[in-house]
Amino acid sequence: MWVIEFTIILNSLQEKHFKKACEILRLNEDPNVQGLALDLPESLYSSKVLNAVKPEKDVDGLSSVNLGRLVHGDVSDCLVPPTACAVMELLEDIGGKTVLLVGARGAQGAALQSVLQREGAAVLSCPWRAPQLQSELRHADVVVFGSTKPDDVPVSWIKPGATIISCARDLLSEKHNYGQQNNPAAEKTVGSLAVAMRMQNMVKNMERWIQSQQYRKWDLHCLKLQPLSPVPSDIEISRAQSPKAVDVLAKEIGLLTDEIEIYGQTKAKVRLSLLERLKDQPDGKYVLVAGITPTPLGEGKSTVTVGLVQALTAHLNINSFACLRQPSQGPTFGVKGGAAGGGYAQVIPMEEFNLHLTGDIHAITAANNLLAAAIDARILHENTQSDKSLYNRLVPVVNGMRGFSAIQLARLRRLGINKTDPETLTEEEISKFVRLDIDPSTITWQRVVDTNDRFLRKVTVGQANTEKGFVRQAQFDIAVASEIMAILALTTSLQDMKERLGKMVVANDKKGEPVTAEDLGVTGALAVLMKDAIKPTLMQTLEGTPVFVHAGPFANIAHGNSSVLADKIALKLVGEKGFVVTEAGFGADIGMEKFFNIKCRASGLVPSVVVLVATVRALKMHGGGPNVTAGAPLKKEYTEENLQLVADGCCNLQKQIQITQLFGVPVVVALNVFKTDSPAEVDLVCKMAKESGAFDAVPCNHWSAGGRGAVKLAQAVEKAANQKNSFKYLYSLELPIVEKIRIIAQKVYGAQDIELSPTAQSQVDRYTQQGFGNLPICMAKTHLSLSHQPERKGVPTGFILPISDVRASIGAGFIYPLVGTMSTMPGLPTRPCFYDIDLDPITEQVKGLF
Repeated sequence: MWVIEFTIILNSLQEKHFKKACEILRLNEDPNVQGLALDLPESLYSSKVLNAVKPEKDVDGLSSVNLGRLVHGDVSDCLVPPTACAVMELLEDIGGKTVLLVGARGAQGAALQSVLQREGAAVLSCPWRAPQLQSELRHADVVVFGSTKPDDVPVSWIKPGATIISCARDLLSEKHNYGQQNNPAAEKTVGSLAVAMRMQNMVKNMERWIQSQQYRKWDLHCLKLQPLSPVPSDIEISRAQSPKAVDVLAKEIGLLTDEIEIYGQTKAKVRLSLLERLKDQPDGKYVLVAGITPTPLGEGKSTVTVGLVQALTAHLNINSFACLRQPSQGPTFGVKGGAAGGGYAQVIPMEEFNLHLTGDIHAITAANNLLAAAIDARILHENTQSDKSLYNRLVPVVNGMRGFSAIQLARLRRLGINKTDPETLTEEEISKFVRLDIDPSTITWQRVVDTNDRFLRKVTVGQANTEKGFVRQAQFDIAVASEIMAILALTTSLQDMKERLGKMVVANDKKGEPVTAEDLGVTGALAVLMKDAIKPTLMQTLEGTPVFVHAGPFANIAHGNSSVLADKIALKLVGEKGFVVTEAGFGADIGMEKFFNIKCRASGLVPSVVVLVATVRALKMHGGGPNVTAGAPLKKEYTEENLQLVADGCCNLQKQIQITQLFGVPVVVALNVFKTDSPAEVDLVCKMAKESGAFDAVPCNHWSAGGRGAVKLAQAVEKAANQKNSFKYLYSLELPIVEKIRIIAQKVYGAQDIELSPTAQSQVDRYTQQGFGNLPICMAKTHLSLSHQPERKGVPTGFILPISDVRASIGAGFIYPLVGTMSTMPGLPTRPCFYDIDLDPITEQVKGLF
């Protein structure tokens, strides 16, 4: 049910102009107020006050925007001012007649003049004190009083038989500004008729607002591509295209103006209120792009994702949305480079995509490190103060009163202390309240930075004299490994995010019980730092199709998928027949498995199709080809035809297809074609993929041709989406933690069994005892092999998967075992990407990103 409220600002409020404008601005932002009707003393009808009203809430039609539309004849797109409507109702045919507006000033006068002229009248305007007033009155066929007639202007000046209309009245009370006894018999007053016209405008505005809340058909204008050969660098291609202004793109795909927050010309945050507006709109089709086990160079999942949506929308006229992760600056300046796609299938502007974007990762870093600081500070203060001193500082006396904050009251309730008056706590209750008794050896919460910095893998904190000897070993993780990033990617609302942040376990106390962010009293502050980051960022592809960029957890050390919220919003926007294409990090054994078992559980969404990306290069590597090293030239085996290597390497493709089939979802193989691939190699891969159970296998040339090069893939995806879908999870959450790990290891990776270290087993026992045993599993494992050993390519078998440690992200909602030795802080190579990155100080253009 729609809640419609109109607010009328009464003339009894006699504030100054700016105060009126401030009140109007406040009501403009009230989502429960859908229209504003002003009824003020004439002296307060300034342009500042009238234009403070949002055009879409301007029931009186007197703002400059509405008047401009009226003057230009856009009557269907504006509301005609009630007084002008009433005047026209009172007049009969006025074509060719002379109409004199007397004392009609400002917006009201402009509106009257416009509507009268549209009906063919010759309109003149004259103030009450004009010397020519008497002469003008004698020649006018119609006289309209826009304000109170002075007593010294006699009615006898008016041409006999002329029609006289008075607009000088109070719309609400219908009190006239001069007595009826002074009115000539022929005079008509707008009176209650104008009130009726205002009510009619209110109804029109309500109808318009209700219509605006409905799903809007897309009116997308795609951008033309002119691919060059040879294909230029990614940044040259990005710069050669002129993106649409993001507000234009937003309007084209049905977003309302108050649903976006614009960042510059090409980026905008999208507000979550859209989900409420379109809650009854059926979702579109949901497509996941995954891949085979990649080389260190990556096999182009992002490129395929972008190429696919460009093909669907720009070439097949099907609504589609790409949902991508925000890249970390670690790889951007390290070895991998950017993640905007590549060639003629990328997100633009690519330098904005790959760098700060809208600051989400910085917000995560700030929130993460605030919590880390709170942990150490709390331990220090508890070690150096008595219960009484802690209590006096945690619950200080302010203006003679002592009171608990909301989060402190919540902690009291969790402790079983049902008191709200700080003066009534016993000494025992005070001690329980003020002491978290964190065991420093159990702290799992680390500081983060969004840079590859190997020297932060182990650090010592607390060495300054001011920390009074509290020294401990710690480490930094890369920012995207923070649990807060995982929460951002899995949350479904602002309230859900706040609850998840509060549940984050940062350590155990000395009794072995978990200590959370909520216990530290920092939940609200974390939510404040994350309030903008929760909104997905809208961008566009090279062909002007929409993209959401949101969240960026790594797939090898986290769950590796973009946000649930971006997917949910996009599924509403594309409509029932549209497609949302999202990407899972690394191979299907890692990113896709986590997408199904973790992300789909959090979102409740069911995927329609999996697109499995393969390359001839990666298949040759899995077939026994030489090592592929980032930054080093490829060996001749990868640039010359070698059907045997390809055939041998297809075992990895077959295995990844089988993994997909475990979840009951149709799979389409997308072969990302390179210029060195021979037709025979391409045909062989497609043939073997189909024989292995793929619904279809399609060679794609989107990197060199844009969306046109992925049209056959788009058609295959569209057909596959109509196939029977028997989606299922891999394991039940009710199973013990160890059994869930074993199922993933055996069914997905192909391991013979698993082996837990004593540390890992101890952690499993602890999490089970603490009540966390029913969470899904997020394996932290190398992405370069199905096994735990990066050098083992193809499809390794018979191996025992070692679980060195098990950790918990309780706020995000998963347990994550560490397979072998997994670092959560990458390092820089000998020659990082930053050697090639530069800034032109004249043009301010970024150089060297790829």
